[in-house]
Amino acid sequence: MAIRPILICGPCSAESEEMVLETARELKNLVAPDYFRAGIWKPRTRPDSFEGVGEKGLAWMKRVQEELNIPVITEVANASHVEKIAEYGFKAFWIGARTVANPFSVQEIAEAAKGCSIKVFVKNPTNPDIDLWCGAIERFQKLGFDEIVAVSRGFYPFAETKLRNMPCWEIPIELARRMPELKIICDPSHIAGDTRYIAEIAQQAINLNMSGLMIESHCCPSNALSDKSQQLTPAEVKSLIDNLKMKTSAIDDRNFETKLESLRSKIDVLDYQLIDILKQRFAITNEIGEIKKSRNVAVLQIDRWKKVLESRSEYAEKLGLSRELIAALFSEIHKESIKEQQ
Repeated sequence: MAIRPILICGPCSAESEEMVLETARELKNLVAPDYFRAGIWKPRTRPDSFEGVGEKGLAWMKRVQEELNIPVITEVANASHVEKIAEYGFKAFWIGARTVANPFSVQEIAEAAKGCSIKVFVKNPTNPDIDLWCGAIERFQKLGFDEIVAVSRGFYPFAETKLRNMPCWEIPIELARRMPELKIICDPSHIAGDTRYIAEIAQQAINLNMSGLMIESHCCPSNALSDKSQQLTPAEVKSLIDNLKMKTSAIDDRNFETKLESLRSKIDVLDYQLIDILKQRFAITNEIGEIKKSRNVAVLQIDRWKKVLESRSEYAEKLGLSRELIAALFSEIHKESIKEQQ
């Protein structure tokens, strides 16, 4: 029997009491989330960006929890934030990607939260560093926290992609291998960065047997003060949830389909990386073509091409790959490079 995933929904930021309550009411009526999320303090890249309403927003969140009976959750970045949310009775908090990248900050937060009856959600760091992510989780485990959930929110892209962050599914898959008892949920909003791709990412996460979703939702996204392009309306969240193809849980949580999907996801990641690298390679060969044109040099340099073909084929053979395959692949790449340079 398929189990409904953990569902955390709410706006990127708590902007006003009216907006917070309206969004929470709509979400409760449509999808009954397990937690209502909203950023109170926003760690923005630029100082002139909206950085959150601060402490007054905590009172708005408390109203959601008390009047609508939805546990509330927000991001914390230091010990002071932990103390404030504890005063307002928050049931959970998450640590953002930038904070997770700093072990000193994680330790400060863990020590401040020690003794609190509160659930901890740990997002992955901005860079695909599995040890850094594990280390942040372990800091809470060592202080006796037993309700910890990891949140996969993607990683800073090394090349231009359609997504805001690269999913790098192999990283949360490896985390699940290292910490099999740990629940891992996905934040498709931050991976996608665009509402057009959120459902696709959410389904991939479910296919990988992740335990839930954290989705940004705003009662009127076009008026949002931050990240409006990645926030769904509550009705759109309902549609997304209704259309998810849920997976049944195997006894050992590692059924055949999940394993197969995990491997295919690794291939997907590598394929996109190959495409990104090809794009970079063609940009360089086009630059070479412009230099040749400026000096009236022929496009085809046969000696150079022979060296490339032979060296790449030899290297591939050492790695146990077919020379014929690599020769055919590089021949097609070279053909396209010649065409682009003409």
